[in-house]
Amino acid sequence: MLLDPVVVTINETDESQGHWETIAWFETEFEADAALELLRWHAPHAQIIAVPDRDWVRESLAGLAPVTAGRFFLHGSHDRPSRRVGGVSLEIDAGTAFGTGHHGTTSGCLLAFDAILKKSCPQRILDLGTGTGVLALSGAISLRKKVLATDIDAEAIRVTKLNAKRNHLGPWLEAVVATGLHHRKITTHAPYDLIFANILARPLAQLATGLSRLLAPRGTIILSGLTCDQERWIRAAYRGCGLCVQRSIHSGNWVALVMTKKSRR
Repeated sequence: MLLDPVVVTINETDESQGHWETIAWFETEFEADAALELLRWHAPHAQIIAVPDRDWVRESLAGLAPVTAGRFFLHGSHDRPSRRVGGVSLEIDAGTAFGTGHHGTTSGCLLAFDAILKKSCPQRILDLGTGTGVLALSGAISLRKKVLATDIDAEAIRVTKLNAKRNHLGPWLEAVVATGLHHRKITTHAPYDLIFANILARPLAQLATGLSRLLAPRGTIILSGLTCDQERWIRAAYRGCGLCVQRSIHSGNWVALVMTKKSRR
């Protein structure tokens, strides 16, 4: 008998003891009973628990409350009626790409961008590793300038374009699948006055030289996706490329670094 659960999750419950838990969801009680029978000799503690009949989609969305970061207000379609008056609102649903504003890395970038907008209006913007397009769309809606968004994941680019359409920002966003920094679209639009790079510490370190070359003199880069213990490493990597730290924003164990390129003399 072939039994295919709808979903399987495997979670570590006790790291010190090496204990793990496997949970499988089946469509019918018959399938669950059959699976339990097969496992009886190998997993004597296995048990069946009925899943309550609830609207799980509604409940999961209810847990994603709107996010406020400076002037930016991010909400899902389920919270559309709660859009605030004033500020900048973006509708971003949780889905198959990263970035709804709830994670400290994204909110830190938005707070950094909010501070930048109080002093300047960047003209050329690149969002590297765009995910759902939150940061690119925040630039497009705030400045009404065309923003270039890139990601190595084609699904992320699909979602970014969808979010641009939902927020009536299609004409202000160009989104392309790009690995690294050598894509023609990236090099053609350089140098950039502002670069968002919310990815991970290791690729940020590897891309330090390339990103610094794409940045205009006195341009600003917002780096995120790094933890507090990685901050010194990334600071050093970009200082070595002629950038200086303007600000760091901490959210829990996550850090967003704001760095600027020294002007040529």
